[in-house]
Order: sequence, then structure tokens, then C-alpha cells
Amino acid sequence: MSLEVKNLSKKYGEKTVLESLSFTMEKPGVYALLGTNGAGKTTSIRMMLGMLKKNSGEVLWNGKPLDTATCNVGYLAEERGLYPKYTLMDQLIYFAGLRGVSKSEAKKRIKYWAKRLEVEEYLYPNAQTEETKGKKGRKKAEKPKTADQLSKGNQQKLQFMTALISDPELLILDEPLSGLDPVNTDLFKNIIREEIAKGKYLIMSSHQMATVEEFCTDITILKHSKVVLQGNLNEIKKSYGRVNLALKVEQDITSYINTVGAEIITEKEYEYQIKVTGEEQANKLLSSLIQNNISIITFDLREPSLHEIFVEKVGGEAHETV
Repeated sequence: MSLEVKNLSKKYGEKTVLESLSFTMEKPGVYALLGTNGAGKTTSIRMMLGMLKKNSGEVLWNGKPLDTATCNVGYLAEERGLYPKYTLMDQLIYFAGLRGVSKSEAKKRIKYWAKRLEVEEYLYPNAQTEETKGKKGRKKAEKPKTADQLSKGNQQKLQFMTALISDPELLILDEPLSGLDPVNTDLFKNIIREEIAKGKYLIMSSHQMATVEEFCTDITILKHSKVVLQGNLNEIKKSYGRVNLALKVEQDITSYINTVGAEIITEKEYEYQIKVTGEEQANKLLSSLIQNNISIITFDLREPSLHEIFVEKVGGEAHETV
């Protein structure tokens, strides 16, 4: 299987919101679409799914136009997509049916994911626990829960379930960790890892660069609707070289850093983040510190992080979401 996006473009009148986006996924894994708000990420996803009409370009799945009616696609939208006043169970069964999952099979899958995502109490509010079984005076049966009774994080869990319930071949996640606390962030990450291990194709859009770096092998960074950087993440980082130095000592070493011509980015209690030109300059600083009997606690020379690369490429600009 493969996914190919060719010259995808979108305009609203004279305003271009996406210009000639192209990328290919030839094997399972995670592809990241990155950019500031309004750069065109969500617009790209909606056009790929046929939710938004494109001005030009095509999206191919196994060499044929991607059609969500025939391709098993799971989609977690950034916006809340649950009906607020309908019961959660009815909605999940309905969404599963739209993806061709029978009612009986949907119930089995809902039970599995309810436990996996730790939302059983909302989907099965009248289920007896081991403590209440056989006891008199059990609490009155509760009405089925509706979406508007859930927190933002739990709504996100239910929407993630709707994306997973058809066991999709292609899974598209738009800001999947938005609104989640650290515990549930780890829960989502574990499930994403499991989907990757199953050989799924995932497209992820996120502002959390550390998460993207954790999962994605290839990226596209958009700025003002245009691609400003694209390719394999490891190769991109290697192209920058090892120019970021984290250094922790027990005294002020500003003079030594200035002497070798390195740049101090941040400094806090003798912990320094330094920009160097490469290994030669870093080693020169290291030698100077050792010769002057400076106690070194940490000396870590590394490639730039995706966060640093992203900030460099987009210039820290932010725009309204499109």
C-alpha cells in the first residue's frame, strides 16, 4: 500500500491557503504535517479526505484516488465532533456503522476501547462493580451519558475511539493530544505506538514538536501555505550538524565561551545552552575548560531538535486558523 499526495492546492477567492503540497508514504509509519496556525495543515487534511474541494492536485491510495467510501480511514479531528445531546453509545454505534462495522461487532469493539481508553464509567454507567454486586441498597440506575456531560479530555477519548473503531488502514490525527493531561497523553501515545506496530499508515498534525519527533519519520513544514522544509527527519537533523551544546558546570564560564567564539543561547545557574559552529569549536571549549580545572557535570553536543528547526523555519509567526 502507499499514499501519494500530488500538487494539492486550495484558494478562497484570491487568497491561497495551500500551494502545491506533495508527499509520498511508500510504507507504514507516521508522516507529520507541521506549521503555525493558519499555515494550511487542517485544510490539507480536509482536502485529502474529500471534506473540502481542492482547486488542483490529487490524493492517491494504492495508485487510485483516495475515496473514504472504499478506503478504511480513521480521522480524529482537532475540533470536537460529537453530538452533545445524544447518548455516547448510540453515537459510537452510528459512527461504526458509517465505516461498515456491524452493530454486534461495534459493541465488541466499543467494549474493548472503552476499557483501553478508561471511559467505561461513561459508556456503561449502570454496570455493577465487584463492590456493589450482591449488596442491597445499590444506587439508582443512571441515565446513559451524553457528550456534553464529559470533560474536554474525555470527549477527546471518545473521538479517538470513533477513529479507531473500524480498525483503519489509514489513520489521520489532527492535534491528537490537545486538551489531555500527562496521564492521558501517555495513554494516547501508547495506543499510537500500537497502531504503528500493526503496520498502519498515520498522518499527524501537531504543535507538540517533542511528540512529533518521537513518532514521525518524515515531515513537511508549511509557512504561509507553502512548503518550507520537507523530508526524512533524521536526514534533516543531520544536515544541520551537531551544533547545540548543553553544558553544566559549577562556576561562571562565560569568558571561556566568549574566547572560543561560541554563542550563549540561555544561561541558568551555571547551566548553559550554547550554539557552536561544530565539533571542532565544541572540543576547543572542552579542552580549555579541562586545562583550567573547571569541573564539568554535563557536556552534551547534539543536533538541533525539531522544535528548534521549526522555529527557525517559520520564524515564530502565528496566524489565524484556516
